[in-house]
Amino acid sequence: MTRGQLRRMADLARDEGYRVRWEEARGGTTAPFHTIGGLAGPLRRADRIVMGDPFSRYVQLLLTITRARDLVVVDDGTATMEFVAQLARGERLVRWHRKGGRPGPRDLLFAPVSSSARRRLTPSGRRRVEVFSSMPVTETPEGVTVTANDFAWTRARFGPPRITRGADMVGTSLVETGVVDGDRYLEAVRDLAKAHGATRYFAHRRENAAKLHRLAAETGLEIVRPDLPLELIARRGPIGRTILSFPSTVVHTLPLALAGTGVRVAVCDIDPGWLTQNASPRAQGFLSGVTDTARDVHRLAAVALA
Repeated sequence: MTRGQLRRMADLARDEGYRVRWEEARGGTTAPFHTIGGLAGPLRRADRIVMGDPFSRYVQLLLTITRARDLVVVDDGTATMEFVAQLARGERLVRWHRKGGRPGPRDLLFAPVSSSARRRLTPSGRRRVEVFSSMPVTETPEGVTVTANDFAWTRARFGPPRITRGADMVGTSLVETGVVDGDRYLEAVRDLAKAHGATRYFAHRRENAAKLHRLAAETGLEIVRPDLPLELIARRGPIGRTILSFPSTVVHTLPLALAGTGVRVAVCDIDPGWLTQNASPRAQGFLSGVTDTARDVHRLAAVALA
């Protein structure tokens, strides 16, 4: 799904007049070397670099090559909140759901690259750093410019959508990342869908097929695997009058993308009993923070499971 959505977004970029170069960076053992080798020249010559995921080892590796004076992080994911906070505190860049665990052999091997990337993402007299995001930023590192993404292009380019009377549910990859127990998640989805009359489940691009098949079989929900990011899908419509979600990016982005449509976004908190034994000690607090900082959403109590 990730690759499919990227291809569709590449088409949209071309429609907007941009030239797109597609790299199969994970297309085999030698693919990373071909990609890095092919991008080294343009990266060294570029004055401005715009990147998506600063936690990506690929992005961090490419950052060691560039000499650009202008670096821009464009990301509407919950990871942006953690990235900015870690940068402000001078911490190593670690995804929130992995925080608290011991670094593995690959982490230790990659540590010098990660440290170099963090230094390059720290503003200096020779380098400007900007974060463009719809996510709330509470700890802004000195010198970092934060620009709010209000989804103006999305609203102008798509919609307004046709609104249905029912409810739709948005999936999450918290099971796949080892944060939430799979059985508990299925129970919560089933009970939430029943309570609010949801009929469709928009899958997260990282949810695995076996889990989605089980969800469909045991809940009766229609599983939709979007070919574009959900904000664009929702703007195109049709979309339910109520959108149900667990703490995730969409509780921040959908109210912006659907502003003025009358669609209600409702978020259900993650009960501490749903967390796995391997979940990061920070998981509950981080997920609660995602909900607490969301604007224009209706907050639901956690589903009480038997």
